[in-house]
This record gives sequence, C-alpha cells and structure tokens, in this order.
Amino acid sequence: MRKVWKVLKVSFLCIAVLLLLFVGAGLGFRAHRQHVIAKAVAIQTPDGIDEGMYIKIGGIDQWIQIRGQDRNNPVILCLHGGPGGSWVAQTTIFLPWEKDFTVVQWDQRGTGKTLETTGRAIAHTMSVDRMTQDGIEVSEFLRNHLHKNKVILLGFSWGSLLGIHMAKQRPELFYAYVGTGQISNMPKAQQVSYAYVLEKARTADDVRSVRLLESLGPPPFDSLGKIGAFFRILGKYECESDRNPGASVLTAPHYSLWDIYDLIQGFAVVPTFGVYHEMLSADLLSLGPSFRIPIFFFQGALDERTPAALAREYFDQLSAPHKEFVLFQYGGHFSVLSTPDKFRQELVSRVRPLAVQ
Repeated sequence: MRKVWKVLKVSFLCIAVLLLLFVGAGLGFRAHRQHVIAKAVAIQTPDGIDEGMYIKIGGIDQWIQIRGQDRNNPVILCLHGGPGGSWVAQTTIFLPWEKDFTVVQWDQRGTGKTLETTGRAIAHTMSVDRMTQDGIEVSEFLRNHLHKNKVILLGFSWGSLLGIHMAKQRPELFYAYVGTGQISNMPKAQQVSYAYVLEKARTADDVRSVRLLESLGPPPFDSLGKIGAFFRILGKYECESDRNPGASVLTAPHYSLWDIYDLIQGFAVVPTFGVYHEMLSADLLSLGPSFRIPIFFFQGALDERTPAALAREYFDQLSAPHKEFVLFQYGGHFSVLSTPDKFRQELVSRVRPLAVQ
C-alpha cells in the first residue's frame, strides 16, 4: 500500500511540475508577445498622442484611451458594444485608423478598466439614459482636452443605441454619427434572428439547439439566462467573419490578467436584465426621424443580430443634412472589427472630409 501511495505522490508531483512548466511557458510567451506588440503600436510621430487615463464622468472614474499619429487629425469617439464589450484590448485593430484620426476608446460604465476601479456595485446604475449622459460628458471632455470644436461619433451595436441618443440630445458636439451593427427596432430584429437561427439549426439537424430554441420560445425573453442561451446558439450560425472577430486580448500590450478578468466580468456578469431589456426593447424611430448632423450607417449584409434590412428601413425614414448607407457585402455584425481596413477607407472617404472643412 505504501508503494502505491508513493507512486501516486510521485505522479501527482510530476503532473504539478508539468502544469507549472506549461503555465510558466504560456505566461512567458504572453509577456514576449506583449513586448513585441507594444513596440509595434508605439506612437513615434512628433505630433502623436498616446494617453490612457481615468476621468470623472457621471460621478465615477471612467477610463479612456486616446491614440493617434497627429493631434491635428479629427477625433473619433468609439462606443463599444455589449454592454461590456471594451475595445481597449483590441488597439492593434485600429492602428491604421490612427494615421487619419485621433482614436478614442472609452470603457463605459460597468466595463473593463472602468469596472476595475468601481467594482460590480455599479451595475444598478447602468441604463441607457445614464450612459448616454456619460457619453456626452466624455465628448465634452474630449473637446476641451484636445482643443476640438467637435468629434466624430462611432457607435457599434449597443453603442449604436447610445450614439443615436447622444446625437439626438447634443448634436452640436458632433461632426457626424456613424452607426455599425446599427440597432433600429430590436423587438422586430429579435423575431427575425430567432426565425433565422431556428431554421439554420433545423437544416443542420442540430437537435439540441432546436430543442433549446423551442423551449425558450420566440422573443422577447424574460431573463438573462434565456437571452444568453439564445445568443450562444445564434453565434454558431453567424457568418464566418463574426465567429472570431478582432485581435486576441491575451497578448494585448499593457493589459494585465486582471484586466482580462474585468473584461470578462463586464461583458458576461455585470450587466443587469434591466439594461438588456432597455436594449432589446428599443425602437429608435420612436425618438423621431430628424437629425441635425450627417448620419452614416456602415452595415454588414450578413448581420443576423441587427439585420441590414431593418437598419436600412430605419435609415430610409431619417432626415438629416446628409446621410449615406454603406453595405459591406460579405460582412456581418462585427464588420468594424473583422474588416477594419475597409471600414477605415469608408470613414476616410465619406466622413473625415466633414471634420476638416
């Protein structure tokens, strides 16, 4: 018996040593890649800007990152999706943009580095109205800090809901609004998405997914669990580019393991049913069709979360000093992350001229 225990102890010790070596090697590789990427993304131009800071917004400290090769370029404020889908760790995706724009990433209330400083107790304050006001305060800070008259506003998915509200409430702050993965009528969008994924699952003979979808029933969903279950199944049947959009957060420079933990918490744990209900019940046409700034929708034709047909239907009813609808034929919901070069080209040719007149 003693020999058996001795063998077991040696075996467990060997396994533990191997695990430690594996983890150590992984962390070492991660540190090396972070160092390499940090050098690649360093701003070296004389008039460049690279700042990351907490600013007091809505009574709490919120994190913003400001990067660009020339301070004289127009400023573009990015409103990430989610709630909780910070883009700070995906800075490398936006590197080409930094030649033509000063790119601002903001970790919204309950997200990423902002969550790191406030903790999860902030969750109950998350709402469309409160976070719209946060976004307006961020925009005002940027105008003063960067000495700009206005900024360009880019809203993605959940951020497109905030962006429309911001553009409506304070148009004098913005040269233009650009929506992508644009929310329009979310009750209708969910019905379309549900029918799509149920048909796909049946065609694929995906019995498990069909049963789960049928047990959930058609939207609207009355719990976070049901919402999460639906979007997990939808993710299986989205276009290829939507399945792995963006850069890996594991090797993001200046991004700690704790930052990654907060990123996951902000996306998967912190948002309440209340804020999701606000998003999934939104019908933006109810805010009125008139805008006082140029409006652009850059929409993926294969988007199954915020379908292009519904975004186009909403767009066609809007009135604005100037408006353009650009369809990315092979893009999905995450076109801004999966095809950033094409997205940048459209921004430079269509939107940037409005900010340099």
